[in-house]
Amino acid sequence: MPRTPAHPVDPLFPRRWSPRAMSGAPVSREAILTLLEAARWAPSSGNGQPWRMVWALRGTPAFDALLAALVPGNQEWAHAAGALLVVATATVREDGKPAGSAQFDAGAAWMALALQGTLSGLAVHAMGGFERAKAVAAAGLPPGVEPQAVVAVGHPGRPEDLPPKLREREAPNDRRPVEAWAFEGRWGG
Repeated sequence: MPRTPAHPVDPLFPRRWSPRAMSGAPVSREAILTLLEAARWAPSSGNGQPWRMVWALRGTPAFDALLAALVPGNQEWAHAAGALLVVATATVREDGKPAGSAQFDAGAAWMALALQGTLSGLAVHAMGGFERAKAVAAAGLPPGVEPQAVVAVGHPGRPEDLPPKLREREAPNDRRPVEAWAFEGRWGG
C-alpha cells in the first residue's frame, strides 16, 4: 500500500518504514558508520548530544549477545539483520545536571539514522521489545546510561522468508491524520 501524505512533505518521510524482512547479507562497517554520522548531526538540547549507541555486526559474539537481549518475537526475524545497535541515553549531562530532554534528543538521532538508512537502501527497524538488563549487560552500558531501543539494520529481504504470522504485516502501515494528535491553540481545541 503506498503511503499518501495529506500535506506536502518530502517523499523520503512516507518512504521510511520498519521492515522485518532482511536478507542475512553482511552490512559493512562503513555503512554503519554512515548511519551513525547521520545521527551525529541530529539536533539536541544545548548541543548535549545525550544519545549513545553500541553496535555489532552479524557474525560476532557482540551481535549474538544483543540478539539474545531481544524478546523471542523479535529474535525470530532480527537474526537475519546485518547489524544490531542499542540506542541509549545518558541521563546526566557533562555538567552534572539531569539530561531532561535526553530521550527526545535520542529520538531525533534515531530518526536521522533511520532516514539515512532509507536513503542508503537498507532496512532499519527499531524495537522496544528487549530485556533491559540483558541489553545493558550485552552493550556494557555504564550506570547513568539507559537503553531506549535496539535497532536491526540489514539489506532488504523477502517477506516470504519471514515466519507466517509476520508475512501479512510486512508492508508500510499508515498513520493517524495530523488532526488526531496535533491541536492548534489548546489540547483538543
